[in-house]
Amino acid sequence: MDPKLLEILVCPLCKGPLVYRRAAGELICKADRLGFPIKDGIPVMLEEDARKLPPEEEVA
Repeated sequence: MDPKLLEILVCPLCKGPLVYRRAAGELICKADRLGFPIKDGIPVMLEEDARKLPPEEEVA
């Protein structure tokens, strides 16, 4: 992921910051507990494609 792109991307729901998880290939919104997938290097910022993070999953 391009670091400059990561600086400007925000959660489409709450407009909050996102955390990049390289190993999982997703961008995490801590506030909404959603994981947005990155497919072929392109973040998919659609709520319907986001993974809901279970309560037991650490969001760091």
